[in-house]
Amino acid sequence: MDIKNNILETIGHTPMIRLNRITRDLPCEVVAKVDYFNPGNSIKDRMAVKMIEMAEKEGKLKPGGTIIECTSGNTGMGLALAAIVKGYKCIFTTTDKQSKEKMDILKAVGAEVIVCPTNVEPDDPRSYYSVATRLAREIPNSFHFNQYDNLANRLAHYETTGPEIWEQTDGKVTHVVVTAGTGGTVTGIGMYLKEKNPNIKIWAIDVYGSLLTKYFRTGEIDMNEVHPYISEGFGEDFVPKNYDMRYIDHFEQVTDKDGAIMARRLAKEEGLFCGYSAGSCLQGLMQLKQNLKKGDLVVCVLHDHGSRYVAKIYNDQWMMERGFLEVKTFKDIVNGRSSKQKLISIAPSQTISEAVEMMKKYDIEHIPVMKDGELLGSISENGLFQKMFTNPEIKSMTAGELLESPFPIVDFNTPVERISSLITKENGAVLGRDDSGNFHIVTKYDIIQSMAK
Repeated sequence: MDIKNNILETIGHTPMIRLNRITRDLPCEVVAKVDYFNPGNSIKDRMAVKMIEMAEKEGKLKPGGTIIECTSGNTGMGLALAAIVKGYKCIFTTTDKQSKEKMDILKAVGAEVIVCPTNVEPDDPRSYYSVATRLAREIPNSFHFNQYDNLANRLAHYETTGPEIWEQTDGKVTHVVVTAGTGGTVTGIGMYLKEKNPNIKIWAIDVYGSLLTKYFRTGEIDMNEVHPYISEGFGEDFVPKNYDMRYIDHFEQVTDKDGAIMARRLAKEEGLFCGYSAGSCLQGLMQLKQNLKKGDLVVCVLHDHGSRYVAKIYNDQWMMERGFLEVKTFKDIVNGRSSKQKLISIAPSQTISEAVEMMKKYDIEHIPVMKDGELLGSISENGLFQKMFTNPEIKSMTAGELLESPFPIVDFNTPVERISSLITKENGAVLGRDDSGNFHIVTKYDIIQSMAK
């Protein structure tokens, strides 16, 4: 029988998966080390357990003790799983830019979560670093793991992630691309692989707003480089001790927008439902494609699972609000029409004969019935066709007498996907009101036309 004794024994040995579509134009093979297959759905499980083992060995964490850590969510998850198995309590500090899903997941596994402001200096007493440090001083029998400066972090990847990459590629790996935050993953992998083959290139992916790239290039800690960014799980406003830049060959910065869009592409084109850092990792590789050649074997490390970001990068509204997603809207359809004809409507007192003449004249199938600028209902070609069989004299009746249901009214910025769901067999159109208060109509035909452009 192959039965694990506890959840911690399932950490590591994550799969290597070939990328087939997004990287099809690159001259070489690209594979992904998909670490969301760890039980906590992230690569951080590896170092979380290693930090606990080292703390126990050194006597810093005693039975019944409290684990304290500042985390963007994933390290906390790994620590929480280990705490459950080993009988520890957990208190985590995090920043207010992290996704709600991450906080809820930490609470679900029994951790206490304290949310701190993002836009403060690391040594500010309100920062999540400082709060964690203070709690470790105040709470008896507790230990602050400090993943940034705790060298067990990079040791975990030297002992597990690096060797797995080497073995899974048969030693043929030429490049490893990995987002850089605490420095543990990129440095630990680099330390191991460069022992095996010093020609292997280690490319670290950073985000604009982080100071790591400039530090790598100049050795200067320039706080002018630091500004708020949306990307999660990588980038720093200081240099953690886990870094040893001798093992890193290049730093590449990626925008918040490009990382988010690439994460969505990974899900739709490769079936890999990953987090923000995975999208940024692959985007960084694409920005460096000119440095690749035939015969290279590139490994991209995909850190965590997309379930942590459902309300963010996988939410159209969130993406649109930040200008990350170019989604066609009601407004785009109206503005894209070659004809700027105003809305054709009919009063409830006008006859069906007049409605039919309007349909012929303007080549339309749906007419809103309006009085004094207010929508009362609608008249449709299909509805009239059905009624003619039961009452051939309807042409002399008024629109008000044969009123059909009013068309739904949506915001001018409503995405096409939402509009299309409102158009049904019974309802053939949707209305929207512009900033001037004028109504516009969108039909199924309009949507088809817009999507074809």
